[in-house]
Amino acid sequence: MKKILLAIVLIMPVLCCVAQDIKLSPLENLKAEIYKLQDDPDLIHGIWGICVLDIRKDSVMAEYNSATGLVPASSLKVVTTAAALSLLGENFRYETKIQYDGTLDSLNGILYGNLYIRGCGDPSLGSKYFLKEKDTIQLTKKWAALIVTKGIRKIEGAVIADPTIFDQHVVPDTWIWGDMGNYYGAGSSGLNYRDDLYTVIYQSGNEGDTAKISKIYPSIPGMVLTSHVKSGGTKDNAYLYGAPYSNMRYAEGMIPPNRKDYQVDGAMPDPSFYLAFELDSMLRKSGLQITEMPVSVKESYLFDKEKKKHRKTLVQEYSPKLSDLVYWTNKKSLNLYAESFLKTLSLRRSATGNETQGTDAVTAFWASKGVDIKGLYMNDGCGLSRWNSITPRQFVSMLRIVSKEPCFKSFYKSLPEHSGNVVAKSGYITRVRSYTGYATKKNGDLIAFSIIANNYDCAPPEMRKKLEKLMDLIGLIE
Repeated sequence: MKKILLAIVLIMPVLCCVAQDIKLSPLENLKAEIYKLQDDPDLIHGIWGICVLDIRKDSVMAEYNSATGLVPASSLKVVTTAAALSLLGENFRYETKIQYDGTLDSLNGILYGNLYIRGCGDPSLGSKYFLKEKDTIQLTKKWAALIVTKGIRKIEGAVIADPTIFDQHVVPDTWIWGDMGNYYGAGSSGLNYRDDLYTVIYQSGNEGDTAKISKIYPSIPGMVLTSHVKSGGTKDNAYLYGAPYSNMRYAEGMIPPNRKDYQVDGAMPDPSFYLAFELDSMLRKSGLQITEMPVSVKESYLFDKEKKKHRKTLVQEYSPKLSDLVYWTNKKSLNLYAESFLKTLSLRRSATGNETQGTDAVTAFWASKGVDIKGLYMNDGCGLSRWNSITPRQFVSMLRIVSKEPCFKSFYKSLPEHSGNVVAKSGYITRVRSYTGYATKKNGDLIAFSIIANNYDCAPPEMRKKLEKLMDLIGLIE
């Protein structure tokens, strides 16, 4: 018996050494972490899912709740942008037109009619994301100069913004009041301008003081902002509220103390009207006489009347290529751009761009490519709506399909980098965190993955760490 015990004592250190030398593969480590997360106390009251797919083999490498519909937040942008690139083409450009109706008396330089800015849904018109150092002349000032070169000295009419290529519902029905009015809650009009944003510049003062507004830029005619923003904290926790087309705006929350020229961005009440106002101002500064005040034809009583008038085009303005627009959409998570793409796809199905036709167009595209769309519910194109639902498996199926499309290089380039070989579009709204993207193996093969967590109990940064750990492990798979 003593000999047996002695043998066991001698063998145990050897077995321990052998056990320590056994290393799990990266994929086994990933599966172990997924298993661990299933019992994470921060997710007891929530739900999460993951799907990891080997694209070349079209085989699932790891999964958990992969067929469960979850709220994706901004990860949904990959669904919209990939469809837009495939359906519209990487080189698609929006075309905004300056037009006129009535008659133009070239001899006397008088336009007996109205000047129109005919929108096409371009989200990048006057956008800060496409301004270059050489762009020292404001867009409307450039337009005014071109109009002057056409020999027009007087307009017996008005400058009219025409956003009617899209319907009047600039924000989806399922967006919440707390989002509308903020910079990320800017909806998509048929005529967008300056990213549909205005900026409030604050002087914050001491802790607890009421922050003072020193400037609002651009100055929007008729807009009234009531601010109760205080100085406090270390982050931007100021929120702007206001409905589309309403000039009443409200600001609440806190900004860091003792800050000079602290900027908080909000959604313009009516970007199409502001563009008409700004062009009108530039024309008047150029010496033109205009007999009527600027207006937008969004009002129903003007909508059909002005749309039916015969017009001639004076100036055309083209957007950057769609591939460039998609790049910034995913890199900066631009809700306005994604919503504009959605409504643009709607135009392929109907005469007017609207949210419902757009989501139908996107889901129909993925269904035509073989994706099982049961359980996919799109209520916008950007992911801000909590009514959206998609499964991790649907996400990776879409990523596999787009990897075979001619537009893949542009799409892949638009995804933010997580690490050297991992790119992913993130998503975040309250109690939602998600990541959807690709990892590249050493041999060049691609892995598609999607991770979504809903209704977790921990702080958002903590959940981000947990999901990023999964991404890190996916990136190690060989």
